[in-house]
Formats: sequence, structure tokens, C-alpha cells
Amino acid sequence: MFNIVLVHPQIPQNTGSIGRMCVNADCALHIVKPTMFEISDKTVKRAGLDYWPLLDLHVWESLDHFLEANRASLERFFFATTKSAKPYFEAAFQPGDFLFFGGESTGLPMELMQMKWENAVTIPMGKHGRSLNQATSAGIILYDAIRQNFDAFKATSLA
Repeated sequence: MFNIVLVHPQIPQNTGSIGRMCVNADCALHIVKPTMFEISDKTVKRAGLDYWPLLDLHVWESLDHFLEANRASLERFFFATTKSAKPYFEAAFQPGDFLFFGGESTGLPMELMQMKWENAVTIPMGKHGRSLNQATSAGIILYDAIRQNFDAFKATSLA
């Protein structure tokens, strides 16, 4: 239904949790290397439970390789960032969209987001908030995208 893209993820438990969520939401997970862990790491699989073998997983050796293969979808790239003022719920998501999340301590590269800056979205936070956990952020945005497209989700995932 959607594509979750983790660019340089650093915490294996977050990646595992996101993988589990992707299986439950019929989404593909794209992991863009380098990572701070091995994809086969037991902590990734522990967080993903027994869902990991069911995951539609794509591992890319670099951001350049990912972009070469998916450049035709650039119009449908959405970037989660604290650097945007546009709330995620103002974006109009469509099935097949790519939802990007950066490394836990680094975020997404500005050069990547500038490719389609109008699709940079943020999750509103209170005055003391700086950022949210990567898995939490992915869940918030993905499930709003599903909410916006629930009829299509029901037709393909719940049938």
C-alpha cells in the first residue's frame, strides 16, 4: 500500500518495530545503508517478532542506488522532518507513496528533502519537544496515510 523508507537507521529495535508495522499495514520497508547494525541482527528480528519473514523488505546499498531505482516516483516522496512547518495531516497521501524517515540522531539529508521540499512534513510537538522516536513517527504518519486511503486499504488488505 505504502513504502516506508529508513535512511541510515541507527537503532535496530526501531527498525524491527517498523518492519512489524509494515507487515501489519501491507507496506514495503526500504532500508538505505549504511546502518549502525546488521539487518540480520537478533535485536531487529526480536522487535519484529515472527513477522520478519513476511516483510516486503528492500535493502539499498546507498541513497544513490535507491534514488536511481525510484526516481520516477519523486513526486510521491514525503519526508518526515522537524525542519518543516507543514503538519503531516495537511499532506494528501496516495497508495504507493514513499514515506521517508531519517536516522535517529541525524534525520534526513537536506539535499534529499530539497528534491521535493513541498512534501516535507512534520509532526506537531509541544514547546519542550525536539523529536519523536523513529518508530513512533513512522506509525503516526503511516496510519494517517492509511486513514486517508482507507477504502483502498480495505479493498487490498482486508479482503
